[in-house]
Amino acid sequence: MTRDVVAELEERLRPRSLAANLAGWEASIEATEATEARRVETTLALTDALADAEAFAAVAAARANGRDPLARRRLDLLHGALLPHQVPASLRRRIVELEASVETRFVEHRGVVGGVAVSDNEIKRILLRSDDPAERREAWEASKTVGAAVADDVRELARLRNDVARSLGRRDWFALSVEASEMDEGRLLATLAEVDRITAEPFARWKAALDRSLAERFGCAESELRPWHYGDPFFQRVPPDGGVDLDHVFEGRDVVALAQRTYDGLGLETRPVLERSDLYPRERKSQHAFCLDVDREGDVRVLCNVVPNAAWMATMLHELGHAVFSSGHDASLPWLLRDAHLTATEGMAILGGRMYADPEWLERVAGLSAADAQGLAPGLRATRAAAAVVFARWVLVMTTFERHLYADPDQDLDGVWWELVRRHQRVTPPDGRRAPDWAAKVHVACAPVYYHTYLYGDLIATQLTATLRREVGGLVDRPEAGALLAARLFAPGESVRWDALVARVTGEPLGTRAYAEEIASALA
Repeated sequence: MTRDVVAELEERLRPRSLAANLAGWEASIEATEATEARRVETTLALTDALADAEAFAAVAAARANGRDPLARRRLDLLHGALLPHQVPASLRRRIVELEASVETRFVEHRGVVGGVAVSDNEIKRILLRSDDPAERREAWEASKTVGAAVADDVRELARLRNDVARSLGRRDWFALSVEASEMDEGRLLATLAEVDRITAEPFARWKAALDRSLAERFGCAESELRPWHYGDPFFQRVPPDGGVDLDHVFEGRDVVALAQRTYDGLGLETRPVLERSDLYPRERKSQHAFCLDVDREGDVRVLCNVVPNAAWMATMLHELGHAVFSSGHDASLPWLLRDAHLTATEGMAILGGRMYADPEWLERVAGLSAADAQGLAPGLRATRAAAAVVFARWVLVMTTFERHLYADPDQDLDGVWWELVRRHQRVTPPDGRRAPDWAAKVHVACAPVYYHTYLYGDLIATQLTATLRREVGGLVDRPEAGALLAARLFAPGESVRWDALVARVTGEPLGTRAYAEEIASALA
């Protein structure tokens, strides 16, 4: 009976998943009415299959019976996939249509600076390099204009998602999402509190020094610093004033070729992925970055908007980390198990993305002299720790905000957002600011309740780093490191629960010990 239920559902889901993934890809690389309509059509077909009440009841009944571990694993994954769709078709349709509309607007939107519509890459360049506070402010404000274009619909999406969750007996969409992804909300909140404790004091010390540097650079008092002074639209990265600036290393370089060379050194093939990918910016294309496993049979693609700088070098390495993970599942596994939990694949992606600032990588792959690479080593170590605490504080903003959003979508979200930014990032909002800046972050609308997986990924990457050092001496240009990751982390796919997989690969349960030690030693 179990085999019949699982096999039948896999047979129904497989072609629908493929069609939806292909349509989503096309809508991301060229936003048009036609690609949006196709995305809606294929997504609805997939959700119709996931909403089958009889199939859901059969899965629930089969889970209640004793089964072999692999069969039970497939049933658990099916239960998590089907659960959020056990709602009326009209509600599912409204959510799918609104999500597609919002995502199309994100793809199409360009902020205006100096009277000219500009790309996100140009906005970020201004925030990194311009010494003109007025230009910086205009660029920062341009980065937020998409928020005003979508905010009302993002609130409505939150209400609709809550209708789904509450019809299924859950508190809200945040709670349902965490549960359906095989995570425990209590453990998540405890981890966030622990990371808050670990990072609060090092971040405060580091940011105080950064503020002194920025005030000197811009000729203002520290109390006059505002969001546009921090080098990134959301202050989620270390600005050049707060660490080692590596942009000069990548100026005029082929970032994609360097990324390919990096994974060649691990014995992990990326050429087929790169051939199917869409890597450079253009109009009507999503300005973000992601990796997509289209069919769980080898069609893996990356979308990027590469320009030759350090941020896109890190992003290419990050997205190819996802790609080698998705390409590395044991092909003999059933279709349903040839997938990766979000936390595990983010762990590999973050591990890969860190390499661009590794002295060994800078020498062996980027071509710096040994003396230059080693001369940068102490500063790079401190910058890596600073990046960890900066990003942790940003995750605290995002995750806490989403809990507030789904607790009450109609509250003063503008005020909630800036209170969290002030508390966790120690950034002063613009005087009198009343705007839906929270809605300018694409994840809030289009990848809801996702951001905590990046933090878990950072913790996993730190444990993987310790494991690789202990067992094979490191990561860069070590095929044995690639072989270890392929065999232990990639091959099992979803046949092992994510937390058990992390413990199996690294030799210990996921925790904050290694993360805390790295931060404390580098930012002492």
